[in-house]
Formats: sequence, C-alpha cells, structure tokens
Amino acid sequence: MMSENYDIENWGGTTVPEDPAGSISGEEYRMLKQRLAASKFRSRFRLGERELLYLARRGRSAVAGECRGFLIRRLAPAQPRNDGRQTPMRGHPCFVAQHATGCCCRGCLSKWHHIPTGRELTGAELDRLTAILVRWIDEHSAGVGELPYTPDLF
Repeated sequence: MMSENYDIENWGGTTVPEDPAGSISGEEYRMLKQRLAASKFRSRFRLGERELLYLARRGRSAVAGECRGFLIRRLAPAQPRNDGRQTPMRGHPCFVAQHATGCCCRGCLSKWHHIPTGRELTGAELDRLTAILVRWIDEHSAGVGELPYTPDLF
C-alpha cells in the first residue's frame, strides 16, 4: 500500500495544477528534451490520429487529470505491478507521451529523471512528471482544436 494519501478515484480537477507546466522550469524541460532527442527510441513517438481525436474530444484538462491518474496507479507504488510492461504503446495521448518522455516504468524514471526505484513517488515528483507529460502533449498536438468532433447523437 502507498503511504502517501493519493486520491486515486478523484485524481482530476483539483489534483492537477491549473498550469502543470509550472512544475518544471523551461530550462530543465529543454535539457530533458535534448537528452530524449538523442534516443532513437524516445524521439520516434508521435501522437496518432486516434490520440489526437481523443484529445480533441476530452480536452486538455481532462487528459492532464488522466495522465496524473495513470502515474498514480501505475508508477507511484514502490513496486508497481508489471513494472516495465505496464504502459501501452498507444491508444491514449498519455501513453505515447509516457514513452516519449521516459515516464513509462520505474526503470525509465530512474534513467531519465533520476528518481530512485524501490520507493513510492512523492507528490512533488507526480506534479513534475504530470507537467512533463502535459507539456509534451501540448507540443505534439498542434491543430487538435480544428479536428472535427461529432458527439454520438444516439
């Protein structure tokens, strides 16, 4: 069990900062992007049509909350279930962003973000990782607001 009091059921809205990008400085993010760009694997990720449509339908705020929820459920525990295999490669903007930014498993969090394995993530680390994911999604979702969205009528 996680000792920090994570609100897993209600992780949207108030648990995501109004501007999550404020949790990481522009210089820190720029340096991280340079390191990630040097990785052939990390630099190949792009949001596909499915992820862009999902983002257009749900909106940035909802997706940011979902990103935080995925981090809480799948990466915050000291020993996450299925670590190294818990993040799908596609299907949600956050999944793609997690792989692109090295936030997909505890091993990658250790390598790319210097967060030690074997202990729970702190609230500040969750804020920072959420900010990184949201910033990456923002940078890779140009034009998403112009995508056609037709809600189900039936």
